[in-house]
Amino acid sequence: MRGRSELREGPLERRADLAQARELVLTHGRNATCYQILNPGFARWFSAAGDAVVGYVTSAGVRVVGGSPVCAPERLAEVVAAFEEDARRRRRRVCYFGAEEPLAEVLRGRGPCDRLVLGAQPLWTPASLVGAFARKPSLRAQVNRARNKGVAARRWPSEEAAGHPGLERCLAEWLATRGLPPMHFLVEPETLERLEDRRVFVASREGEPVAFLVASPVPARRGWLIEQMVRGRRAPNGATELLLHAAALELAAHEARFLTLGLAPLSRRAGPAGSRPPRRIRFLLDRVRAHGRRFYDFEGLEAFKAKFEPDAWEPIFAISAETRFSLRSLYAVAGAFSGASPPGFVARGIVRALTRQR
Repeated sequence: MRGRSELREGPLERRADLAQARELVLTHGRNATCYQILNPGFARWFSAAGDAVVGYVTSAGVRVVGGSPVCAPERLAEVVAAFEEDARRRRRRVCYFGAEEPLAEVLRGRGPCDRLVLGAQPLWTPASLVGAFARKPSLRAQVNRARNKGVAARRWPSEEAAGHPGLERCLAEWLATRGLPPMHFLVEPETLERLEDRRVFVASREGEPVAFLVASPVPARRGWLIEQMVRGRRAPNGATELLLHAAALELAAHEARFLTLGLAPLSRRAGPAGSRPPRRIRFLLDRVRAHGRRFYDFEGLEAFKAKFEPDAWEPIFAISAETRFSLRSLYAVAGAFSGASPPGFVARGIVRALTRQR
């Protein structure tokens, strides 16, 4: 079964592709990252029947898929086969990044593939997250600290939030504090121009935004991914917790069933869930875990998510259609996130870190 691959050339065709992909995501999206394939920079492959879409970025000759194909569950195996056949015809390998267990199970029943555990993703019902604030004095203290500083949080309508200069300022201030240059793919920072189905919660002080949160739908699970939590320079301690509490309250009131803060990279909280990676990749991941704190605080991010007492942690995978997960696939994933040569991206990060230390 042949599908239609790559974005078409003209602006009208691109809008048509985006509209078709959005309709499929709102009908079948169940992977936590499903809505993110609508972000800028993704190519989208559609099945011949038009009932499935795969969002991906091509890097180093590899199609790096954002999460999982979006389709009805009973069609997943057939869609995977068609997409991978299309990639083979175009002399491309395939790697699924951010995959969850349903896709991993399908791929186990196909030809050669290997999976790498990327970390773990915390899960709540919105009501249980609200309950964590009620149970834990430390969380209540953070919320009260922000309120005592005059900060209030509420949901903003999409038309109010889109392109709002106060939110854009917060985003620019937040990006300036990051250890690496802005990344893309599944961590795209520019979401404020594409808010049709997202929900935006804003923390304001004296009428000025100081922080905001963007939640993206996971429709087939009646759930939400907290895609971004952004703090501006003027955000006091507790602003992030205040935003998350406001979001959980509203989502619980609307009977959402699922909420996640997304991947905690390199977390072992979900336990062993994949084969032992090759020695060279283990070495690289160990070096990243040990020395990557200058650029990205993996342990701090995991601790932040854990303090809200998740109901569960589920493993998140990178799955490559090859016998052993290769350095080429790892390099391709890095290229998908950086949007450029990974060594050049790291070099810019080092220069950025040294500049900030002056």
